Amino acid sequence: MVSITESPSRFPHLDRMSINELLTGINEEDAKIYLAIQKVLPQIEVLIDKILERMQLGGRVFYIGAGTSGRLGVLDASEIPPTFGVSHGIIIGLIAGGDTALRKAVESAEDNTEQAWKDMEVYDINKLDTVIGIAASGTTPYVIGGIQKAREEGLLTGGITCNPGSPLSLAAEHPIEAVVGPEFVTGSTRMKAGTAQKLILNMISTVLMIKMGRVKGNKMVNMQLTNKKLVERGTRMIVEELGLPKEEAKSLLLEYGSVKKVLDAYKKG
Repeated sequence: MVSITESPSRFPHLDRMSINELLTGINEEDAKIYLAIQKVLPQIEVLIDKILERMQLGGRVFYIGAGTSGRLGVLDASEIPPTFGVSHGIIIGLIAGGDTALRKAVESAEDNTEQAWKDMEVYDINKLDTVIGIAASGTTPYVIGGIQKAREEGLLTGGITCNPGSPLSLAAEHPIEAVVGPEFVTGSTRMKAGTAQKLILNMISTVLMIKMGRVKGNKMVNMQLTNKKLVERGTRMIVEELGLPKEEAKSLLLEYGSVKKVLDAYKKG
């Protein structure tokens, strides 16, 4: 039986369509992603709640994936430190084949069922940690093997896939199945499936950081000041919160290193 993510596109002749028809078709398919994720919000909520319990005790989150799925995990993990001012070891993205695979396919890397756990062992993984497997098809050996071993070792496990009843869903304690249907280009899971996975990862990491106190109101008060744009953004936050002149706000920001530290200093004062 052909899986949903490998099923034929409902558009049989892409090569005969105009640019407008292609764009309209892609847009129509993308509109299905929102509804697919809406259906699995309860499952995402339960997983986040379980992760949060562990993270508050010092636990971390590991994303494991191959190909597009692995790249999305690494992308999400890499954006958390500058956005929320946490260490790079809080959410860790691992891809089959290592960093080389971020730009080029590494032959057969995803077929090794033992490598994911070996990759995680480097980080002294423990029972407070959570492992989330990401695989559009839900059949990637690297991911399934990692999830199975993590669950055997007593870790919390989740799976993000776009095929119902897949091996990944069966292996993970908390499966999330965003069934977005066949891809616009048959089997090209970098499209709808990849977008769905990215949106779910956004939800998981963002909600965790908010609940861990890394956001005040709706502002990224812990963001790293890595460029002029972020310094200007932080300055505006301080001006809005404390009513200070812009130059004074900027001076304080650069002195303390983050919006939160400035606000905390003023509270103590």
